[in-house]
Amino acid sequence: MTEFLELDGGRLAYDVLGAGPLIVLAHGMGDNRAAYRELAVLLVDAGYRVASVDQRGHGESSTGWASYTRTDSAADLLAVVRHLGGPAVLVGHSFTGGSVTIAAAKEPELVSAIVEIGSFTRAQKIDFGGLFSHARYRKGMALLMGAGMFRSVGLWKRYLGHAYPGAKPAGFAEHLAALEADLRRPGRMAVVGKMGMSAPTDAGALLGDVRCPALIIEGSLDPDWTDPRAEGEGIAAALPPDLGRVEVIEGAGHYPHVQFPAEVAAAVLAFLGAGARG
Repeated sequence: MTEFLELDGGRLAYDVLGAGPLIVLAHGMGDNRAAYRELAVLLVDAGYRVASVDQRGHGESSTGWASYTRTDSAADLLAVVRHLGGPAVLVGHSFTGGSVTIAAAKEPELVSAIVEIGSFTRAQKIDFGGLFSHARYRKGMALLMGAGMFRSVGLWKRYLGHAYPGAKPAGFAEHLAALEADLRRPGRMAVVGKMGMSAPTDAGALLGDVRCPALIIEGSLDPDWTDPRAEGEGIAAALPPDLGRVEVIEGAGHYPHVQFPAEVAAAVLAFLGAGARG
């Protein structure tokens, strides 16, 4: 059942399943909370209370917010944690990987651990050498930048098809159709464009201020980087010593939590069981 949290500037949609320590799941730009459907059930079965949140301007959450930065998203997630009763483990994908970093650094009493999946947390530079030598990266960058620049639903759909390499997960066609319908609503692709133009420098600047354990999950075939493991290890290295841990899901693209929910759940649960449990 969808619930709503009214905030200054708009309202957030979310749902909650299960009972136990709280985990809050935050999707990336151009997606919605349904992307976490299978992972949420696995975490609930393991004894957690799981809240899946539609980011501002996405899904059932409202548009018309003043801005769409990772700092904004971090404040939204912290508001959800306060509303539901924290502390919480925060899980962020892509854009919101940076958001959970900011939330953990700013209000450590509310965040017991963070998980970043395919995260844009550090300042990014185009790998010009990779554009020539790495076909997957070249195509991914062209589609990703084109979708954001031209606010094109068609290019975004093509990017998603590319970002899920190999066999598509069950329900992919239905999820893609639902996303397309959502993104064709007035103002929705404008939100994606604004988020795409929001540099992750606000998150990167706070990596050294994180005080909780952090798990960074990468897909080995993520087209957003020529070397996804190196990107994950770069994030971990910018954290204080011994806080960051990197896991690579073989065969996954930019959405390992959708392609391989069981493997991602196993990684998250092992991480929490090793001392990061909320």
